[in-house]
Amino acid sequence: MSTTTTPTRPRRALPPLMTLTDAAADRLSRLYSKGEQGKLLRIGVKTKGCSGMSYDMSWVDEPAPTDEVVKDKDLTVLVDRKASLFLIGTVMDYEEKNLTSGFTFTNPNEKGRCGCGESFHV
Repeated sequence: MSTTTTPTRPRRALPPLMTLTDAAADRLSRLYSKGEQGKLLRIGVKTKGCSGMSYDMSWVDEPAPTDEVVKDKDLTVLVDRKASLFLIGTVMDYEEKNLTSGFTFTNPNEKGRCGCGESFHV
């Protein structure tokens, strides 16, 4: 009796769930040390807009059992587990423009955005 085994392929490392740019880390660090001291930022997605989904951010006191804990640049961000498949590999940035400022997301899973930029689809 001859037995053949197929060599197992080495597993590829998964991309990080989410990373922060230096600008996002700096802004988040300032928020964590001032008005939102003692809280954590939770990022998720919700159904909204003409393309179907939008990013949802909220402040929480502690991680929920359904949160993925992301640590980057000595900061902790929570990701709602239901949103993790939509956010794998996302880069969170912080931009300041003439009339607006805020966190932005570069998500490799996005297939398109609505015209106003409020929502996306995967």
